[in-house]
Amino acid sequence: MTKDLHQLLPSLDSKTADCLGIGIFQYRLSPAERFLKANQSCVRLAGCAIKTELFKIKIRQLFSNPEDYRRWTQLLKDQQRIKLFKIAIKGKNKKAVWVAISACVVQNGKKEKYLHGVMQDISASQKEQERVIQEMDFLQSFLDQMPDAIYFKDRRSHITRVNKFYAKGFRLKPGQIIGKTDFDFFPKAQAKKMLDDDKKVIRSKIPIVGKIERTLLPNGTWNQVITTKVPIFDRQGEVVGTMGITRDMTEHANFEKERFNMLMNALTVLNKALELRDPYTFSHARDVGRIAKIIGKELGFDEDRLIKLKLAADLHDLGKISVPLDILIKPGKLTSLEYSLIQEHVQRCHDLIDEMKFPFKLSDIIYQHHERLDGSGYPNKLKGKEIMLEARILAMSDVLESMTSHRPYRAALGIKKAIAELKKGSGRKYDSKIVKIALGLIKKNHGNPFWLNY
Repeated sequence: MTKDLHQLLPSLDSKTADCLGIGIFQYRLSPAERFLKANQSCVRLAGCAIKTELFKIKIRQLFSNPEDYRRWTQLLKDQQRIKLFKIAIKGKNKKAVWVAISACVVQNGKKEKYLHGVMQDISASQKEQERVIQEMDFLQSFLDQMPDAIYFKDRRSHITRVNKFYAKGFRLKPGQIIGKTDFDFFPKAQAKKMLDDDKKVIRSKIPIVGKIERTLLPNGTWNQVITTKVPIFDRQGEVVGTMGITRDMTEHANFEKERFNMLMNALTVLNKALELRDPYTFSHARDVGRIAKIIGKELGFDEDRLIKLKLAADLHDLGKISVPLDILIKPGKLTSLEYSLIQEHVQRCHDLIDEMKFPFKLSDIIYQHHERLDGSGYPNKLKGKEIMLEARILAMSDVLESMTSHRPYRAALGIKKAIAELKKGSGRKYDSKIVKIALGLIKKNHGNPFWLNY
């Protein structure tokens, strides 16, 4: 536009030019500076009442900021033209008016220099831009006060904004992080998981809330964090990126781990007492734990769920510590009273463990491990899906181990009888899917117990 101004101005009569919503002017640079032509919009923007008033001032007098005028003259000197130069000029009553000026230098045959230009009032858009900037500054200030790592990414998972806490974690300034990805800061495998989460949020438009992760710090240590990622939408409802909030939970996790270890130490002492009193029950619980863990792996349990299952198996008979030893090792058939005392071990174990605060319902798993799908079990005659999956695994594992190992009151019944019992009770007393897995493992192990060398 600037290169055609010197052709445009002579072709406009004053009446036509005065109808335009943008200011048009011709300004002589040499031999003596002054405005030569201007339309009414230009006069109004300059805060003048009439054109003759504008013609009496020099262009530098319009600039509110002398530094803007210095940059303006330097650009004209270097490039001979300028496009959309945003400045504040002194409008009516010296009130600042934001304009965008485009102009070019023209020289005639007499070696006179002129400046042909246009100026447009951008006060409304500038005000809106300043409002947006203020809101962004407020947002950034708010983010920087948060004690969590907060970060924004585009659809390609490139980081577009972070708060100070995030940058401090990498000993960098926020500006040094913008444009990078997680692959620039984390091990490849870990960064890949983060990228997969970003893609999942963008694809599904559903947040990932409270995901527990371990991250590698710049000092080489690992910490535990909890992360939430949400999609960011534009006005059309399309996802344009993600926002993440990550909180360091290492101290809390360490405290919980210590508390959990204290509970485990207490239970280990009780288990050791059971081992001293009844080695057979102790070894039974250990092997049931092995069977249950293998079954859990076959079912795709994650590490946390496997720990829960193994712990329940290890402790499922802890209540027998209250049963008289002569009943536990009694050969032959038990009386109804003796059998009821044996059954009470489930309730006693539940009550003992229920008082301890575990991060999962350990006592409920143990409480249900003698229930059967058809309601023939105890203590509550639960049926089918009323029984927790972990308890169904323990039920099958308990029977399989009991029938294949020796007891003080009887010899081992053998793997073949155990297989027959599981087949007979599959879908009726025992979960058919769990039985199928166990039988498959036995077959794979050539008809032998698959847990002995585990």
